[in-house]
Amino acid sequence: MTGAAGFVGRRLVPRLEGVGWEVTAHDRELDVADETAVEQVVSRVKPGLIVHLAAVTSVQESRSAPDHTFAVNFLGTHSVLEAARRASPEARVLLIGTAESYGSAEPGAPSFTESSPLVPGSPYACTKAAADLLGASYQQRGVDVVRTRSFNHSGPGQSDTFVLPSFARQAIEIGAGMRAAVLHVGNLDSQRDFLDVDDVIEAYLRLTEPDVPAGAYNVASGVGRRVGDALDAILELAGVEAEIRQDPERLRPTDITVGDATKLRDATGWEPRVSFEAMLARVVDDWRERVSAA
Repeated sequence: MTGAAGFVGRRLVPRLEGVGWEVTAHDRELDVADETAVEQVVSRVKPGLIVHLAAVTSVQESRSAPDHTFAVNFLGTHSVLEAARRASPEARVLLIGTAESYGSAEPGAPSFTESSPLVPGSPYACTKAAADLLGASYQQRGVDVVRTRSFNHSGPGQSDTFVLPSFARQAIEIGAGMRAAVLHVGNLDSQRDFLDVDDVIEAYLRLTEPDVPAGAYNVASGVGRRVGDALDAILELAGVEAEIRQDPERLRPTDITVGDATKLRDATGWEPRVSFEAMLARVVDDWRERVSAA
C-alpha cells in the first residue's frame, strides 16, 4: 500500500489485515514518482494486491504546487502500474481516484455514472483524471486494475484542510472561547455527495475481491447535500452561533457533484451504512476531543 499513513490508509491497513492480508505499508519514505524505487519494492514483495492511495489530495495545494501534484498523482500512478505490469502481473491494482475528475454537473442533471465524461478543473482533478485514464490503458494491456471515483468522505482524524473538519474545528474552538465567533467559509451553495470514511473503506475492501470485475467504480451515496446545510448542522451539533464570513482564499465556483453507485452495488452488494448526521457527529466529536486535549 502506498499512502498508508494518510486519513484512509491508516484505517484500511488493519481492515485488510483483518481479512487475511499481510500488508507492506509505505508512505512518504517511498517516492512514488521514482519508478525504480517503486519497482524494487514490488519486485521484493511480489504482492497479490496493490492499493495506491498516495496522492496530493488538497485542491488548494495542487494550485500552489502543480508540478509536485503532477509528479505524485500522475507519475506516481505510472510508477505503480508499470511496476505491477513488470514485477507482479497477477496482482490486482486498486487505484483510488476522485469524483472531482467529473467536474461539476448542471443543476437538475442526473447523477454521475462511470460513463459520464471526465471534465476536471483543478490541477488535483486533472492529474487524478489522467491517472484514472492511465489505469484504464493498463487494464487494456492485461493488468488487473480497479479504479475508484470516490465522492467526498469524512470522519474522525481528517485534516481541517477539508470542508467538514474545517467547519467542525472552527465551531468547537469558538465554543471553547479560543477564537472569535466568526466562522470562515468558502462557497456554501455547492452540493456534494458526502460519505463516512468507514463506508468508503468497506467499498475498497469489497473491490479487492478477485471476482469483482476490473474497471471504474463510483463510491457514492447518491444524495446531494448543500455545503451550507452541512455547516448549519455542525453549528447545531457544536452548540454555537457564529457570524459566517466568506474567505476569498477558500472560495471556489459553485459545483454539483453527486454520484450513482449502482455499478458498485451490483458488483459487490455495498451500501453506505453510516448516516450523514452520524458522520457529522463523529467529525464534531473528534474535534471536541482534539481541542480539549490541546
